[in-house]
Amino acid sequence: MAQGPSPPPPPPPPPSHGDKTQKTSDIIGTLRPTKLFKLSPPETYVTSLDFDDDGQLLIAACSDASLQLYSARDGTHQKTLLSQKYGCHLARFSHHSQSIIYASTRIDDTIRYLSTHDNNYLRYFKGHTAAVTDLTPCPGNDTFLSCSIDNTVRLWDLRSQNAQGKLNLATPYLAAYDPSANVIAIASASTSSILLYDLKQFDKAPFATFDLRPHDPRPAPGSNGIPEWTKLEFSNDGKSLLVATNHSHGHLLLDAFNGELKAHLPRPFQPTWGVLRAAPSTTPSRSALGQGDVSFSPDGRYVIGGSGADRDAVVWDTQGRVSKEGERQVIRPMCSLPCDRGKAAIVLWNHRFNMMATADTEVIMWLPDEHVGMKSL
Repeated sequence: MAQGPSPPPPPPPPPSHGDKTQKTSDIIGTLRPTKLFKLSPPETYVTSLDFDDDGQLLIAACSDASLQLYSARDGTHQKTLLSQKYGCHLARFSHHSQSIIYASTRIDDTIRYLSTHDNNYLRYFKGHTAAVTDLTPCPGNDTFLSCSIDNTVRLWDLRSQNAQGKLNLATPYLAAYDPSANVIAIASASTSSILLYDLKQFDKAPFATFDLRPHDPRPAPGSNGIPEWTKLEFSNDGKSLLVATNHSHGHLLLDAFNGELKAHLPRPFQPTWGVLRAAPSTTPSRSALGQGDVSFSPDGRYVIGGSGADRDAVVWDTQGRVSKEGERQVIRPMCSLPCDRGKAAIVLWNHRFNMMATADTEVIMWLPDEHVGMKSL
């Protein structure tokens, strides 16, 4: 029996313009500096960095009381905002890319809510009686946490000048939301403990306390006997909790569910005070203010941080080999990310794009470079 003509073949696929989606594991060792922005005067330090929700903008708070706004998408400087009267530190985007909150460093300890569009203040959050040590926006709504040397943690809503809640704790210098925005972790440095709270029962006792005294080394001289913790961060998968430190033993990688130590993440070099920033537990005059020199990658597998001595950044693979060194479980850096300009005193990953930013007396943007290989340590 005769058959009709066969159907025409499907049209060819459109021409490829390259895969825009890259796995972090494929590019992690190829990140290289691509843009460097100098500050003026040259002795100015960046004290904090933050990306907006869309990963398009980067804000840097500086020791000269200026706020520098950059386009992370285009790699350009957009504008300078001045806070000469009050100083600035810990600048954080709200969920609206044209507004930020930041802590004052002069006159008082008020938290200021600023429109970056017209440089006008939208609200003031008053209540702290000593320096603010951490500002942490909630990933799920317009609330945020503030920690202070006055031994309080306060919960705020951007829509109200009054605190929504307050905790009185010993040295609660750092805080972090888990990715679900249901749990908050608060680091009490003087007690070497991490306290976990149900956000819906903020005024109740913590439902879990992680005691880090068995894992945290003896504090360094000049730190008032308090561990030099500099940052607290959950991984995006919610499985790990990172406690960044200034100690030579390295950062602490914890299981976020039970607080067990997964491993120490030591730097490849002995940390030097010319590179590391002051922890909240130390006298600020020892070093410039900062916000920690490590950051999780978006997939939660890698930690990128400063080397502790030279200008390079380094990468730890949290799923890598864990070795026993004395009594410690250790994960050594898997590779180095070379940089010939600027130190990685502050490190932050962009969770929307495969890029990161580091800062010291310059702001540096890093992108993958397909023409380079991984640099082993």
